[in-house]
Amino acid sequence: KVVAISDSTGAIFDKKGLDIDKLGKLKEKHGSFSEAAKKNGLKFVTNEELLALDVDILVPAALENAITSQNVGKVRAKVVLEMANGPVTPEAEEILLKRKIDVLPDVLCNAGGVTVSYFEWLQNLQKDTWKEEKVNKKLEEKMKKAYRQVAKVVKEKKLSFRKSAYLLAVKRIIDAMMPLYRV
Repeated sequence: KVVAISDSTGAIFDKKGLDIDKLGKLKEKHGSFSEAAKKNGLKFVTNEELLALDVDILVPAALENAITSQNVGKVRAKVVLEMANGPVTPEAEEILLKRKIDVLPDVLCNAGGVTVSYFEWLQNLQKDTWKEEKVNKKLEEKMKKAYRQVAKVVKEKKLSFRKSAYLLAVKRIIDAMMPLYRV
């Protein structure tokens, strides 16, 4: 369940769970979550307080460098799922990993948009159009496969998710280039 959602003004929080569709309409009506909270009696927390919520998964999804060495000590989530580009600084990630908080990197979590762009390119090449269900099914297959491959390296090599994703990426580049160097 989603217990908090934020914008640049702060977050609306309810430990019982939020109705995301309702909040989307309230934000549209009031322009921000701070105003929506104020005018509808909802619990509002600052973005700094949001990082400190006791949650299973924290999803920084908007700003680069949202979690830094200055505020990482407040993070209480069990997992940080990067949905923005670079929301956790390298220094903060090191601290999170020492605290046994997994960080699923943007390069893995954000890959869905790039993958769907690839699907669009394929469709254009083939002069084809896929139904949304097909796109979603193929995307889910690709993302699950990517996660499983990275998680396998995490387990086997005892590396972080980020280092495991990078290791796989570099290996794939090397594998693709090897035929060029065979004599």
